[in-house]
Amino acid sequence: MALRINDEAPDFTAESTDGTISLHDWIGDGWAVLFSHPKDFTPVCTTELGYMAGLKPEFEKRGCKVLGLSVDPVSNHEEWSKDIEKVQGQPVNYPLIGDQDLSVAKLYDMLPSDAGNSAEGRTPADNATVRSVFLIGPDKRIKATLTYPMSTGRNFDEVLRLVDSCQLTARHQVATPVNWKQGEDVIIVPTVSDEAAREKFPNGWEAPVPYMRIVPQPT
Repeated sequence: MALRINDEAPDFTAESTDGTISLHDWIGDGWAVLFSHPKDFTPVCTTELGYMAGLKPEFEKRGCKVLGLSVDPVSNHEEWSKDIEKVQGQPVNYPLIGDQDLSVAKLYDMLPSDAGNSAEGRTPADNATVRSVFLIGPDKRIKATLTYPMSTGRNFDEVLRLVDSCQLTARHQVATPVNWKQGEDVIIVPTVSDEAAREKFPNGWEAPVPYMRIVPQPT
C-alpha cells in the first residue's frame, strides 16, 4: 500500500555510513528528511548528496536531521563519498543507509514487493522509482513527500522551505500560500471560525475574498 501524508513512517533498522540506525530512535523528538537514490555512482545523485551536505547546518537549525539512502552496500557508499567531495567540494556529513537487500526501498513503496532481495545486477533504471523525499515529524508521521525522475535533480532549497512551512503550520492554525518564504504573510486555516480567529489574531486580517484571511506570520 502506498504511503500517504499522516501515515506513520515505517520503522526499520539498517546499516549506514555512521553505523547501525534504527529510524524512529534515530529521529528522536525532532524532525527528519529521508531522501533516496537508485544506485551509487550516478551523476545526478552525486550532485544532490553534495549539495545536501552543504545545507545540513540549515536543517540542523530547524531541529531536522538528514538521512540518505541508496540501493547499494555501505562499502560502496564510502567510495562514492570520495567522488561526491571531489565534484561538489563538500564531504557527505550525514548518514547514508545501505539498502543492498532492497528492504527499505520496498518498505517505503519505492520498489514493488516482487523486485527481489538484492541490489546486485540491478541498474539505476531498474531502481528509477527510488528517488523520493520523505519529511517525517516528531510524531514519526510522514508530513510531506516528493518524488523526482532520475533525469531531474531535486531542489533541496525547496525541501528546506517545506520544512519551514510544515513546522510553522504544526505550531499555528495557519497555512502558507504559493511560493511562501520564511517571514511572509500566511493564511488562517478555514477550520478556524472568525470568532476564534479574532482571539488568536486580535489585529485582524485582510480578506480579498471571504474565505481567504491573510495575516502576518505568527512567531
